[in-house]
Amino acid sequence: MQLPPLNIGPIALDFPVVQAALSGYSDGPMRRIARRHGAPYTLCEVMLDKFVAELKPRRKTRHFLHIAEEEHPVGGQLMGADPAIFGPAAERMVEAGFDVIDINFGCPVKKVLGRCRGGYHLSQPDVALEIIQTVRDTVPDHIPVTVKMRRGIDDTPESRDNFFHIFDRAYEIGVAATTVHGRTVMQRYDGPSRWEFLRELKQHAGDRVVLGSGDLFTAQSCLDMMEYTGVDGVTVARGAIGNPWIFQQARALAAGQPLPDPPSLHEQRDVIAEHYRLAEELYGAERCVPDMRKFAIKYSKLHPLHAEVRADFCRVKQPGAWMEILDKWYSDDLPGVHPEVEEPNPLASEAALSV
Repeated sequence: MQLPPLNIGPIALDFPVVQAALSGYSDGPMRRIARRHGAPYTLCEVMLDKFVAELKPRRKTRHFLHIAEEEHPVGGQLMGADPAIFGPAAERMVEAGFDVIDINFGCPVKKVLGRCRGGYHLSQPDVALEIIQTVRDTVPDHIPVTVKMRRGIDDTPESRDNFFHIFDRAYEIGVAATTVHGRTVMQRYDGPSRWEFLRELKQHAGDRVVLGSGDLFTAQSCLDMMEYTGVDGVTVARGAIGNPWIFQQARALAAGQPLPDPPSLHEQRDVIAEHYRLAEELYGAERCVPDMRKFAIKYSKLHPLHAEVRADFCRVKQPGAWMEILDKWYSDDLPGVHPEVEEPNPLASEAALSV
């Protein structure tokens, strides 16, 4: 499957499989590991507009706007309720070095919705479009503005109308691309992502750039989504946590090569150790321990004895204990395993719905 490059405004990416913004995960160390493993573009974890606009240059918060030279191009994602605050926040992110400003209209978390942020904006098109206009008017012309959406608040006709109104008007305002998740906001992460909707949307969009999202847990699923829906690219979210090799694997499949073997235990060890080093460098020795635990739990899924490895990682309390776990479980260079995929196959779900 020959995949064309992906363009986000003036930014040309050599491959259309990128790393999504992941709340609590896609910080600098994760983004750098993903880039080294084939992701041509990554997005930072979503940040609150008011927080960014008022952020002081302190050691304990410097990681939020920290960008390494090897990360470019990198996108910064904003979320909030008040259109007026989005402008100063977007400006601050451009000053920090982000190459793209992405607006989050997709977060389904209950607390976020209750504060009229994230996916809530899909229920109020006028406010959503005012936010887009504010950001586009604020940042320099060469900085692309993109939007992350879900297919609507729910599956009512009103929700569908609101989605398409925001979608079409966003491009008229000057949005370079949208990323659309195939679930509704009310679905959160329950049930399959509707790839059929993404196919319909791309047919509607024509040459406007659309990226798909939802249920991308394997390299093959990334290619399947693009082939089935026609979207210009895909963003890998949960499927990239603890598995940066998914980007290399997608590149291999797209080039007509067989799926690469999962990384060996020594390959896994080296990447986990490097991820830890980057985290320690950014956060400090004590602070990075609990933060790295959530990544280690995901990395452990590639180990053939993943339950035991996960249990040991969860018990780590001191910085030096990380290397003890790696020495214990990753000293022999045994074959790794592909992480088990428990999510439903969206294409199978679409077929069932059509019967």
